[in-house]
Amino acid sequence: MLSVGRIIRPHGVHGELVVEIRTDEPDSRFAAGRVYTTDPAAAGPLTATAIRGHQGRLLITFDEVEGRTRADELRGVFLCVDSDTIDAPDDPDEFRDHDLWGLDVVTVDGERVGEITRIEHGPAHDMLVVKRAGRTPAYIPFIKAMVPEVDVPGRRVVVDPPEGLLDL
Repeated sequence: MLSVGRIIRPHGVHGELVVEIRTDEPDSRFAAGRVYTTDPAAAGPLTATAIRGHQGRLLITFDEVEGRTRADELRGVFLCVDSDTIDAPDDPDEFRDHDLWGLDVVTVDGERVGEITRIEHGPAHDMLVVKRAGRTPAYIPFIKAMVPEVDVPGRRVVVDPPEGLLDL
């Protein structure tokens, strides 16, 4: 499952919800009639009936949500789609988050750093979050200068971090 949005809060008293967009392709991920699985699973599934933009977020009405009380119960719930239904990017330097999860991370010298556990999307660039044995996670900017090679079929990512980055 791939998270495409997170419910922030109710909007008004009729069950409409403010949704934070968590995808690069909101036009293809959000549509009336689409059914979303949820995280936690007990909150859904949810079927979108109306969607409109509002201040950089979406306002969504769902069939299963009538009134503010039910809408308020959904704060923080993630809206998800089946990752198998999403086409691979055409650009060879573009990756879907779930394709990178679990990949081994090694330095250009071959030293194992750890395993990618998530990708954080920031305003300037994305950040690879790498789980390391017995240490705090490493945060590596996902830019070509620091991540020269991504081999999804080979299940590894090669990084070239500046001195000291992995010691933070």
